[in-house]
Amino acid sequence: VRCTTPTCHSVLNPYCQVDFRTKLWVCPFCHNRNHFPPHYAENMSENNLPAELIPQFGACEYELPSVPESGPPVFLFVVDICLHAEELAEVADSLQLALNLIPEDSRVGLITFGTNVQVHELGFEGMQKNYVIRGNKEYAPGKVGELLGCGQRWGVVSNPPGGGTRPGAPPPPPGPGGPRPPAVPAPAPGQNAPMGPSAEILERFLLPASEGALSLESILDDLRKDPWPTPTDKREARCTGVALSVATSLLDLSCPRRGGRIMLFTGGPCTSGPGAVVSRAKSEVMRSHKDLARNAEELHIPACEFYAGLAHRNGGDKTKKGKSGGSMSSLSAYHVVDVFACSLDQVGLLEMRELVEATGGVAVLGDSFGQSVFKESLRRVFRRNPDDSPRDPGSLSIAFGATLEVLTGRDIKVGGAIGCVTSLEKKSPNVSDVEVGIGGTNAWSLGGLDPNTTVAVYFDVANTSNAPIPEGKRRYIQFLTKYLHSSGKTRLRATTICGPWTNLTPQMADPQQQNQQQGEMQPDLTPIKMGFDQEAAAVLTARLAVHRTESEDPADVLRWVDRSLIRLCTKYGDYMVDDPNSFRLDPRFSLYPQFMFHLRRSQFLQLFNSSPDEAAYYRYVLGRENTTNSLVMIQPTLLSYSFDGPPQPALLDSESVRPDAILLLDTFFHVVVFHGETIAAWREQKYHESEEHAAFRNLLEAPQGDAQAIMDSRFPVPRYIVCDQHKSEARFLMAKLNPSASHNSEGGGGVQVFTDDVSLRVFMEHLMKLAVQS
Repeated sequence: VRCTTPTCHSVLNPYCQVDFRTKLWVCPFCHNRNHFPPHYAENMSENNLPAELIPQFGACEYELPSVPESGPPVFLFVVDICLHAEELAEVADSLQLALNLIPEDSRVGLITFGTNVQVHELGFEGMQKNYVIRGNKEYAPGKVGELLGCGQRWGVVSNPPGGGTRPGAPPPPPGPGGPRPPAVPAPAPGQNAPMGPSAEILERFLLPASEGALSLESILDDLRKDPWPTPTDKREARCTGVALSVATSLLDLSCPRRGGRIMLFTGGPCTSGPGAVVSRAKSEVMRSHKDLARNAEELHIPACEFYAGLAHRNGGDKTKKGKSGGSMSSLSAYHVVDVFACSLDQVGLLEMRELVEATGGVAVLGDSFGQSVFKESLRRVFRRNPDDSPRDPGSLSIAFGATLEVLTGRDIKVGGAIGCVTSLEKKSPNVSDVEVGIGGTNAWSLGGLDPNTTVAVYFDVANTSNAPIPEGKRRYIQFLTKYLHSSGKTRLRATTICGPWTNLTPQMADPQQQNQQQGEMQPDLTPIKMGFDQEAAAVLTARLAVHRTESEDPADVLRWVDRSLIRLCTKYGDYMVDDPNSFRLDPRFSLYPQFMFHLRRSQFLQLFNSSPDEAAYYRYVLGRENTTNSLVMIQPTLLSYSFDGPPQPALLDSESVRPDAILLLDTFFHVVVFHGETIAAWREQKYHESEEHAAFRNLLEAPQGDAQAIMDSRFPVPRYIVCDQHKSEARFLMAKLNPSASHNSEGGGGVQVFTDDVSLRVFMEHLMKLAVQS
């Protein structure tokens, strides 16, 4: 049930005013009066409300019967065969395991690539058959269909399983403003009829898992390294870009409106054809941060534009400029692109980042395909809802083709969104002129969805006049998320939230607590302080800072973070002017400066000791995770285990490092078990193996069990590190600690951290001094 105003179309929600006598409801966003549909009006009363009007149901989800089912999803594996034999065997084993996790009615396909691209025909009986496509040239989707021999031909009509496309079936709905093609009468099963490339690709290359699993497993068992010779002074010819282009063409031709995932498994950079990020000559190294800052890498921008073009190939009329300057489509992405990259060197994830983000895919970065980082992360892509779940038991917990639309009242405007989103260029009266992130619209394409997908939406207050807001007036926001469920059905989720407005009433300032002179009237900020969520604010600031790094120098972004923090402390702190010792922050703000301190030192804003691929990966993950996980990335958690008692949370400080304690550090990307010097020496003496030292054995096992619990609940799976004090891998812990004791400081407890960064104490002293300046 939606509002009839053309510029609104909000969904019925608990905050609508209802007239039970005339069966009308008033939209809280545009104040339009709407009639209830007959099947609502007949049985509705004050004691018998529809679900949408029950106050506890602020979020409702609908299945849209007007949209035809598209069938189960398609999974197309794209495998790099330039890997070493051991790595290739690990990939093959993981894919065979993944086949057992895919629903039987889902369709599967396989593409391998090295010097050239091989498209494997799973439907060919008797022997393995594949089509070889040159890897140094890009092909349009129509040309790919022609090379695969999938032009129009005559064949016998059957009823394909899994709701596949049938010859003669009604055509897909037209694009915006496009004419609807004439319907073709469907011939009866068993008759000869023309078969287009869509039906032929589904029949030969993309088979249901129940039919194609045996052929696919046979091909995976026989996978061999690319046979083309490679000179010792050259890199392998790896045509990753062409392989992804062929994969997207295959899905565009066969199932343009069906959900699908293109899952890329690569172990090195693209060196051949479109999308190449480095030349084959080993004398030329991969691009670094300095090369990108000086625009000295010639292949970077063309590669970014190529992969962005793949993400927005099926464009409509509306386009916008993407991060790399390419045209961005206004259609939602039904086909998701995932990247599983395992290599000790860079693989070009920086260039492919927009392709992954625009389609809502996942990226996993690891060192080897034999690590649990890859194996467990791949398995969790195919997670299903529990069988006893009240909603969709046993179905895959992923979705496709998602869009997000934000509706607001007249007092709020939408500034923009930050996350794995692409603008749909929908202009609306509630769109702010001030863009934050990806703005200028109130609707975005999300592509693929999973239970962890999170989008940050920024708003602007439209009431800029000094006139007070009427008492009791409330603000309304509605999020409309439309997506294609893994069952093939289209759903719409409407989430409506409501909150009060606050007028800043003037009050007399107290010079002992405020930053103004006695007798001057100041607004009462208490209501704003009461509603401030410092954890959410820290994550929103971090996302905005990371978004700004795409167009600004990281040093400028750091200065922006500092200025924003100083302004906040100046406005909401209690202090006497020019007296830093009098500065106090409300408890609801007290942790925010600490979050900003760790954000400034994090891998999101500091590029030291990280490659461009790693920096892109860290920033991508921050843009899609929820508040809790994002805070762990910004300020890692630390637990201390000792004989003194049960595990205790410890300060993320060098003072927490003790010889007789074990520390468990969770940075989201790494889980580190750190043994103090004494603990490590006892372990080397094997005291834990004797029964008289059972307490020591339990102490060693406790952090390992907690670390496993953390890793079991996380995607992507973090890297697990066990290290000892003064050993090389201890750097993963020491780099995250507050350097309260360093080689530059005097005094301070704990071990020394060799860094030029200032400590949290020095940071807060400077912050208080700047915040209280007159």
